[in-house]
Amino acid sequence: MAVTFYNLSSKAGLEKLDNHLKTRSYISGYQASKDDITVHAALKGAPSSEYINVSRWFNHIEALLRISGVAAEGVGVSVEGFAPVTEESVSTPSVTDAKPADDDDDASDVDLFGEETEEEKKAAEERAAAIKASGKKKESGKSSILLDVKPWDDETDMAKLEETVRSVQMEGLTWGMCKYLLSTKLVAVGYGIKKLQIMMTIVDDLVSIDSLIEDHLTSEPANEYIQSCDIVAFNKI
Repeated sequence: MAVTFYNLSSKAGLEKLDNHLKTRSYISGYQASKDDITVHAALKGAPSSEYINVSRWFNHIEALLRISGVAAEGVGVSVEGFAPVTEESVSTPSVTDAKPADDDDDASDVDLFGEETEEEKKAAEERAAAIKASGKKKESGKSSILLDVKPWDDETDMAKLEETVRSVQMEGLTWGMCKYLLSTKLVAVGYGIKKLQIMMTIVDDLVSIDSLIEDHLTSEPANEYIQSCDIVAFNKI
C-alpha cells in the first residue's frame, strides 16, 4: 500500500515520518528501495536528533547512497510537493563509466538531490579510488543496533541499570556511539516504569547479539537490574 507524507520541512510532517519509522527500518518493506530515496531527497538535509527514528533511518540511507546505491522498487510513496524518484537516481553511478553530460541533455535532467549530488559523486569517486589503490574490498562488517533494556519494576535504579549495561565489554562492541542519535534515553512504559534505549555498534564477525543478550545482559549478575532486552532497530553500516 502506497504511503503519503506531507511537508517534511514542517514539525508535523517530521513527526508523522518519525512515528512511521518507529517500528520500521525502511519506508516500506525489509530493504532499502526507491521509497526511501524519494523521502530522503525530500528532506534536503539531516533532520534534528529530536526525531530519533528519522535520524537513524537518514544516517543509514546516506551510508547506502555513498557505498552501494539502492535497487529495490518499493511499493510507491508520495511526498506533498515533491516528485517521485526516477530509476536513474537510485543506483550509484560507476566511477569509471561516469561521463560529463552533454549540453543538449541538461534541460531534460532532473536533479533530485540538489547541490549534494556533486558532493556524493566526489565521495564515491574518492572511495572507489581508495579501494582500488589498497586492493581491499568494501568494508561492510559492522552493524548499528538500537536496544530496549527493561527493568523489573518501577523501583529499579535506572542509573545502575545503564551502568550495568555499559559494564559489559568485549572486542568489537562499542556502546552509545552514534553521530546523529542520542546514545541513550529513558522511555516511559507505564505504571511508573521506564525502559532504557541505548545505541551500540558491533563488529559482526566478533559479536553475536543473541549471545550478548542471553549470556551477558540477562544473566547474572546483570539480571539483578535487567528483566529483558529487545532489538528495536538493526542496521548494517
